[in-house]
Amino acid sequence: MSIVLGIDIGGSTTKIVGLRSDGSAIAMHRVQAQDPITSLYGAMGNFLFTNRLSLEDVSRVALTGVGASYVDQDIYGIPTEKVEEFAAVGAGGLALSGQDRAVVVSMGTGTAFIWAERGRPVRHLCGSGVGGGTLAGLCSRLCGTRKYAQIVKLAAEGDVNQTDLTVGDLTRNSHPSLPLDITAANFGNVSDDASAGDFAAGVVNMVLQSIGTTAVMACRYCGCESAVLTGFMSNLPQARECFDLFTRLHGIEFIIPENAAYATSIGAALRLIEGK
Repeated sequence: MSIVLGIDIGGSTTKIVGLRSDGSAIAMHRVQAQDPITSLYGAMGNFLFTNRLSLEDVSRVALTGVGASYVDQDIYGIPTEKVEEFAAVGAGGLALSGQDRAVVVSMGTGTAFIWAERGRPVRHLCGSGVGGGTLAGLCSRLCGTRKYAQIVKLAAEGDVNQTDLTVGDLTRNSHPSLPLDITAANFGNVSDDASAGDFAAGVVNMVLQSIGTTAVMACRYCGCESAVLTGFMSNLPQARECFDLFTRLHGIEFIIPENAAYATSIGAALRLIEGK
């Protein structure tokens, strides 16, 4: 077997995928560790062991992500190449969504907004410090946990009406682009009785809405009506409802493809397979 490993060494997690020469996936895994080198080798060892593969089955390794800067040599003697992160994000987003052109949103520790078009170099449009790091940091203070699974559980039990101010709280008059039930101010109406779940729901809502707003502006700047959402936060249960609201308000299609959390690692491996 000859496979290419795509490894995205992020700020808090490492994602790894194995692709056959035709671009089809063998498997995908995600690990967490305290430092990028431990995370890299842990992810690779876990992937090979779990899928009953050996080093001889791997023909090349594609590294990307912020942690790739710590690696300056081939891994276990396997030819190893670094793929620029934004190029990997764009390639993975288009491949998973089946789009020919789109704004690709990479929701990691922070959030990156990429313009991707098949056959052309990607462009980094802008970035935001609001992302998964914001979610974890604020919830650690407001809810007593920074663990993703616990935040998801708390937010599902919470009520954003206990934290957020809506347009309807301010006026009786609606506008086509400003329905009365949409957010006027995140955390602008915090109840004295707000629970940890309410705070978690409020933080999730704020982070997703901030990303959605910037994505809409990026799409308008590029003259495009499609945004592809990637990264682990695309798995948040609230994501689909939140971005469907942005579609209704602004006419931008938000696509959350299957395996969106692994888009960057998939894109890195595809760049090697396609010789780019």
